[in-house]
Amino acid sequence: MARLVGMFDEVGCQRVRTYIQSGNVVFDASPALASRVPSLVSSLIASQMALQVPVVTRTAAEFERIVSANPFVDAGADTAIVYIGFLADAPTPTQIATLDPERSPPDECVVHHRELYLRCPNGAARTKFTSAYLDRTFGTTTTVRNWRTTLALLDLIRS
Repeated sequence: MARLVGMFDEVGCQRVRTYIQSGNVVFDASPALASRVPSLVSSLIASQMALQVPVVTRTAAEFERIVSANPFVDAGADTAIVYIGFLADAPTPTQIATLDPERSPPDECVVHHRELYLRCPNGAARTKFTSAYLDRTFGTTTTVRNWRTTLALLDLIRS
């Protein structure tokens, strides 16, 4: 993680911090820099580590909205089975229409902006809403986080 923090520092990010050993990074940057961070850091990872790793980012305001908009979290909800797929790009209405809601019963999913909210009663390991399926369906990169990690990242953003 120290090497990853160094890459974010190298591209000009401030207050770079990570959440456990997960590849989740929180940082401060001007809007102009923040919009370039995914390609800049991805390029550094490729050149320094010979790995092709897409980088997906959200602003603090977007993260607040994402957490508050989750349709699967309410009083008494089992949040251990809730996940969020963060998409690099917003899917088109046509792409959203190709998402098969019956692909993985009893799992449920809702697309909202650049997020896919998932409720997987049998766990993420058993769902057929995999990142590979979502990437193909939406034509973009998807990275999925569980609800606990999402809330921990929000706390880190707020600190």
